[in-house]
Amino acid sequence: MSIDRFILKKLNHCQELTTRRNLVKLFQIRIQRAQIAEERHYGL
Repeated sequence: MSIDRFILKKLNHCQELTTRRNLVKLFQIRIQRAQIAEERHYGL
């Protein structure tokens, strides 16, 4: 299972607010890093 699917699965089942916030932050960081890598790859 990829880390992205793992995070989404945990978010889906998590009830604790602090944990949910941390998972969302982690997912946002992963999205930002993927965007930066894509921009570098395509020279945007």
